[in-house]
Amino acid sequence: MEQFEEPLQLNSAIKPPLKWAGGKRWLVRHNARLWWPERHRRLVEPLCGGLAIALGLRPERALLNDINPHTINFYRWLKKGLRITLRMKSDEASFYEYRRRFNALIVEGRGATKEAASLFYYLNRTCYNGLCRFNRKGEFNVPFGRYKKIQYKNDFTEYQAVLAKWEFRRGDFEKLVLKPDDFIYADPPYDVDFRQYTKDGFSWEDQERLARWLARHPGPVVASNQATERVRRLYQNLGFTICTLKGPRLISCTGDRTPVDEVLAHRNCVEV
Repeated sequence: MEQFEEPLQLNSAIKPPLKWAGGKRWLVRHNARLWWPERHRRLVEPLCGGLAIALGLRPERALLNDINPHTINFYRWLKKGLRITLRMKSDEASFYEYRRRFNALIVEGRGATKEAASLFYYLNRTCYNGLCRFNRKGEFNVPFGRYKKIQYKNDFTEYQAVLAKWEFRRGDFEKLVLKPDDFIYADPPYDVDFRQYTKDGFSWEDQERLARWLARHPGPVVASNQATERVRRLYQNLGFTICTLKGPRLISCTGDRTPVDEVLAHRNCVEV
């Protein structure tokens, strides 16, 4: 089993716009070792989440997908040069009023609007721990976060140039149309009890389906997950090289900040 030494340093002036449970900004410099020799390729993220890896690696071309329609709607509006006119403040009454409005837009079939994108950003910044969680009806149900101070952003036009040649898709990863030489980075929800990022969640069967889908790709592939025994076994059995990293514990209801073991599995990659 491989252990990474001193990682490459890779800096990005533009930070991920959303708070994200299990965000991967800390992993960008490790992924850079595998991405750098392949940077002429298109980057594909089948579960792009908080966008930390793409914004850190800054590929010229990217195909970024997620099953969560509200995340993708927000990114599509970023690409257009989003400016939020919504009055944003860390206030419990405002939070629940905006959450009701956001869920009403979903019910009305208006979840792809600029208003929905603006509300999604506000809820993400203001809710508990930046969680992105939906109930079985597809409604956002994270409670108020009770932060002392929040820095909100209204003008996102700086993202336009970066995202200009990036394509955003919403749907199941197996429906993506890939090119044989695409560089894929996959970051599924951790193999833990909480996986309710969408109304349907992400099961162990989905973890297996994703790993098999990645293993069939002829180009470079990288995947990360919490280093549970069955995750290690899954990727090893499919011919991946397994690397172990210490990752930060970004969310804990008990206040525990003990680093967690993370698996970085890769195939068909040249490391620098």
